[in-house]
Amino acid sequence: MPPAPEPSFFALPGGQLEYAWTGAAAPGPRALVFLHHALGSVTTWRDFPQRLADATGLPAFSYSRLGHGKSDSADPNRALDYLDHEAFEVLPRVLHEAGIAEPILVGHSDGATIALLYASMPHAPSRAIVVEAPHIFVEDRTVAGIEAAAVEYKTTKLREKLMRHHGANTDDVFAAWADTWRKPTFRAWNCEHRLPAIRCPTLLVQGIDDEYGTPLQVERIRDQVSGSAELALIPGCGHFPHQEKADETLAVMTRFVAAISRG
Repeated sequence: MPPAPEPSFFALPGGQLEYAWTGAAAPGPRALVFLHHALGSVTTWRDFPQRLADATGLPAFSYSRLGHGKSDSADPNRALDYLDHEAFEVLPRVLHEAGIAEPILVGHSDGATIALLYASMPHAPSRAIVVEAPHIFVEDRTVAGIEAAAVEYKTTKLREKLMRHHGANTDDVFAAWADTWRKPTFRAWNCEHRLPAIRCPTLLVQGIDDEYGTPLQVERIRDQVSGSAELALIPGCGHFPHQEKADETLAVMTRFVAAISRG
């Protein structure tokens, strides 16, 4: 595995954000933009941004949201509309700072939902979005998966593993995710009303055995977006297709991005 890209930082109103460019192509206005999951960061993507960049010939940009990775800390008691805030307020600023005018968003889990919300904005400059294991509403499976993860955090080496990526932010990162999604008031959260406004091409990737959501998530997205939508259901795969079925996921994403780039 190649070494992780060296992080850099830029300042936003909420604090310093960690980011990294990777790939053979120089940074430019069209780029793959990686949006991590709820417990993720620049480094939790491992070498996948590099691999997709190499396969597509596009530069890859990734960043850690506030409170994650080496970015500045954030209040773990976040608002229930935190995904809206990340999509509508933070991501546009990040893209502006990075000089990316035509992003191809590659989002995983929370990052996938952020990609969908961003693409639903009027005049959003998304060339396309790649949506892996997204959430558009709260399922019983989601809550059960988080309950199981909370037990693992206390009884296994999960906390130790996360500390490699988040350091002193680790407990706050986990609490922000687990506490928010288990709140009774969050059970009504749903962003399906945003889907018809999405007009850019969309690739939906879902592990059939995802412990945090059923294929109903991606099926509803496919049926409600206004643009073209391609669905890839991966058997024998859980919540992390880009890790659990890396070669298959890379091939699906590469074909999609290549077709978009030719268009």
